[in-house]
Amino acid sequence: MPRFNNQGLDHVAIAVSDVERARGFYEQVLGLERTHTEWDVPVMMSAAGTGIALFPRELHPSSVPDDAEPPAIRVLHVAFRVDRHGFEAAREALSQAGLATHFSDHGISHSLYLRDPDGHQIELTTYDV
Repeated sequence: MPRFNNQGLDHVAIAVSDVERARGFYEQVLGLERTHTEWDVPVMMSAAGTGIALFPRELHPSSVPDDAEPPAIRVLHVAFRVDRHGFEAAREALSQAGLATHFSDHGISHSLYLRDPDGHQIELTTYDV
């Protein structure tokens, strides 16, 4: 049994420059739905109980400049699991939408990487290889 009755990842909180633009991206591109609408902040976008909490960047300013070298310690990417059918559908839809993706074969999984409007790296991954 997982410690504390851990039921898995609930959400990842990210700061964005435009909450509505980010909401549109996660809804239209990745198919997440807005949940917990009783909150104005954060805007919660979820699928199958896991999601993203979108915060206005101004509420949580970074102490490190965006162009710092080396980059600040940060979240490297947010990964969403899909089945093989969903993976292939995403590959086609993202290509048709003109969104740049990068495919990676990890042996036990395949991944597509893309960027949201604020540059956060998003991964769609499948273990159905």
